[in-house]
Amino acid sequence: MSTIAVRVRGRRKGAGLGLVAWLLGILFFLPIAWMALTSFHSEADAATNPPSFGAALTLDGYREFFGAGGGASPWPSLINSMVASVASTLLVLLLALPAAYALSINRVRKWTDVLFFFLSTKMLPVVAGLLPIYLFARNTGMLDNIWLLVILYTSMNLPIAVWMMQSFLAEIPVAVIEAARVDGARLPTVLARIVAPMALPGIAATALICFIFSWNELLFARVLTGVVAETAPVFLTGFITSQGLFLAKVCAASLVISLPVLAAGFAAQDKLVQGLSLGAVK
Repeated sequence: MSTIAVRVRGRRKGAGLGLVAWLLGILFFLPIAWMALTSFHSEADAATNPPSFGAALTLDGYREFFGAGGGASPWPSLINSMVASVASTLLVLLLALPAAYALSINRVRKWTDVLFFFLSTKMLPVVAGLLPIYLFARNTGMLDNIWLLVILYTSMNLPIAVWMMQSFLAEIPVAVIEAARVDGARLPTVLARIVAPMALPGIAATALICFIFSWNELLFARVLTGVVAETAPVFLTGFITSQGLFLAKVCAASLVISLPVLAAGFAAQDKLVQGLSLGAVK
């Protein structure tokens, strides 16, 4: 009877935790669902207080976003965001993998100090470095250049990527790498054919987080770009004008701009869960 009672209590506890998880998930999803519903309303219905749930649905907000109403096209901004996010993420992975290897498997001297140095670079507020970066970009002719954002996003995400990948690579058995060395494999071969495949879930999780951070970045993009290198978040702020806040258009634009991140997260969700759980259980 005691064993049965323990099992019943365990099932009740699991069901309770599951219910709490569902409630928290719904709570976090409600703002997104509300944004999606508002994007299909007219401006008049979206501005009502209290909000009207049964208002007529329309695609006017999306037509305005895609330039059907005579506004600017969002495609250049979306392409700029995609180029900056993908290029910086690839550069981060290319630099973080050997750095994490040197800090986790083939450890350098005082590797813990190196890790804390990487972490200390994130303690400086971004706005504190904005003026010198702006002056450098102006004097070198790099203002309104998408590749300047690629460099900045790479430098901003690299410390986080090294910290994450260091913990992932620490789970790789050293014996496998030593066997490859005995067979004559050089460092590039070890990284490409042994370390990278075994740490693929962690690499996918790191790549997704770096992509999200780059895609959502606004401050540098707002100050350092103009027309040519304008990104999607900067384009989104254009819907807030002196005439007021066009809520339905902003919701439609926000939903469209969020789709690449949502699609990337959905496509890599299994790798993301595996990667974020690496090192959590010994």
